[in-house]
This record gives sequence, structure tokens and C-alpha cells, in this order.
Amino acid sequence: MPEGTTLRKQSLASRLLKPQYIMVYATVGIFLLIYLYGSFRFGKLGSNDIGFNSLRTFVNMFKDNAYYGISAVGMTMVLITGGIDLSVASVACLTGMIVAYGTTKLGLHPAVCMLVAMVIGVGLGVLQGAAIHYLNVPPFITTLAGNFLARGVASLISRESISIEHPMIDSLAGFKIYFKKFSEGEWVKVKPIAFININLLVFIVMIIVGTIILQKTRMGRNIYAIGGNEQSAKLMGLPVAKTKIFVYGFNGFCSVLAGYAYLLEVKSGWNLALQGGELEAITCAVIGGTLLTGGVGYMIGTMFGVLLKSVIPALITFNGNLLSWWGKIATGGLLALFIVIQRIVVTASDRSEARAKKKKT
Repeated sequence: MPEGTTLRKQSLASRLLKPQYIMVYATVGIFLLIYLYGSFRFGKLGSNDIGFNSLRTFVNMFKDNAYYGISAVGMTMVLITGGIDLSVASVACLTGMIVAYGTTKLGLHPAVCMLVAMVIGVGLGVLQGAAIHYLNVPPFITTLAGNFLARGVASLISRESISIEHPMIDSLAGFKIYFKKFSEGEWVKVKPIAFININLLVFIVMIIVGTIILQKTRMGRNIYAIGGNEQSAKLMGLPVAKTKIFVYGFNGFCSVLAGYAYLLEVKSGWNLALQGGELEAITCAVIGGTLLTGGVGYMIGTMFGVLLKSVIPALITFNGNLLSWWGKIATGGLLALFIVIQRIVVTASDRSEARAKKKKT
């Protein structure tokens, strides 16, 4: 075999086996194992073939957690910088309250209310990013304050659920793209019926947008550099302030989109909606391979993190003999497992780098 070909193969193998990829591989592998188990155990139920391995069940895994997935896109970027944002669920809740109150109580068009909510959500994210960088306030404290602020404002607007009845909301909530197959000379809906709604569509689009930002732009490279070592990033002259403000502003944008998605799911606003949602978003990102210490994370991993978090409740539903709380227990176990995997990978990576430095010297 030519030496050049061997070197190319070694280079490809070294790129594929990078330590930061191992956690993503672990997420994908565990998801596939659980999904295959569910497919063999609950593959077909009844004459309509509404089994665990049906297209409908798979698509529903995305749809049922789309709003958490949308929020997890922004959270992934925040975690890569070495930060955290505890305000995302409260901002999503506030978004629903603004749209519901403005549309139902004030008689405004939902589009106007959505625009107002977007300005507030992104503005709060930008302010948090600025406070974290310029005032040197820890992200945990800054975003915890944002969490209380957004949830408090939502409660001031109303402490009761506000339903929404408007043609625009009904149209968006009823948007469906059905999966079809060609049969007997015409396109017919697959059975059991499966479709993509607007929430799932937005989730997929945001995964693509997040991937492009992180992998194809200078901003993405800056995000990874800051998460790897912020002091080194400053010494290299990277725009740390601009990057942090962008990341938290983008996370605010994702939180508002998550609020829209939840609003379309329930067609109402409630000041206690999505409590604990920030932990769900963090869980999806961490299970997807994003390091809590920063510097490592990929949107494809976050997407599979959402799927992995969704497949467990689906298994419990098909089993029929387990309480829903087993889903929380299993998710907690998975989160602990991935934190251990992260620690092992980071330790192994540090030792490998240390050995490489010794060889050079």
C-alpha cells in the first residue's frame, strides 16, 4: 500500500477518533441500543401496526420534545463557552404569557405580540451576556436572576391560564406535512398516519442553523476557543465580549422560539408553564456530548440527546406496567452515566496530551 494512502487513512482515523467525538458516538450508540430493544420488544401492536418501530412513533419522539430541543440548541452554545443559562424556561413561559395576554385580553394581533416577546427575550439574553462579561458576574447567578425576573413578570401578567383563539394560531398549530407513499398510481398517507408539524420543522431548522454557526463560521470558532480557555482567547485578540453577548442573545432567541412551540402545543399561556424546563434543555445537551466545563459540543449530539431522552418515556408507554416516574429515574441515570463518560474522556485526553508533550521535549 502506498505510503500516502496509509497516511491519509491514519489521518482520517485520528480525526474520527478524536476524544470530543467519543461522547457523541456514545449517545448515538446508546440510543440505537434502546431503540432496537424497543423495536424487538414492542415492534407491532394491533392490526394498524402502531408499534415502537413505526414511523409514527419515531416522529413523535421528535415532536413531543421539540420545544426542549429548540431550547437545547441555544443551551449547547452557552455550555460550549463554559457558561450556563437558567432563564430559558422562564423566558419561554413569559413568551407564551405575552402572546396569550396580548391576543386574548388586549385584542392585538398574535404576530405583534410574538415580535414584542422576541425583542424582550433576545434583549434579556443580551443583557445577561453583557453582565456576565463586563460585570464579571458568574453565569449561574446572572441567569438565575433572569429566571426569577421572567417568571415573576409572567406571574404579574396573570396567575391564571389564558387560552388563545385566533385564526393565525389555529393555522400554525394545525400545520402538518404528512408522510406519503406511492401506491396503485397515487400518493397516499402512510399508515399509521405520521406527519411533521411546525414545531418539529423549527427544531430541525435550528439544529441546522446551530451546526452552521458552530462549524462553518468565525463566530463558531470563537465560541469553541472561549470555552477551551478564555484567557488564551483574550490573549489571541478574539472578540470575547462580542461572542458571549451573541451566544446569550442567540440563546434568548431559541428560548422565545421554544415558547412559541409550547404555545402552539397547548394554545394557551400559563405563568407556571415549563417549570424545570431549563434542566431538560441542559440534560439534552449534556447527554448529547456537550461538556459542562466548555470547549466541546456538537448540534448533532444534542439532537440525539433529545431523541435519547424521548425514547425512554416511549418505552414506558408501550410497556404499560411502569409509572411515568421511571422515565425521570432513567434520565437521571443516563445523565450520571454521561457525566462519568465525560470525566473519563477528558482525563484520557489530558494524559494523551501530556505524553505527546513529553515526546516532543
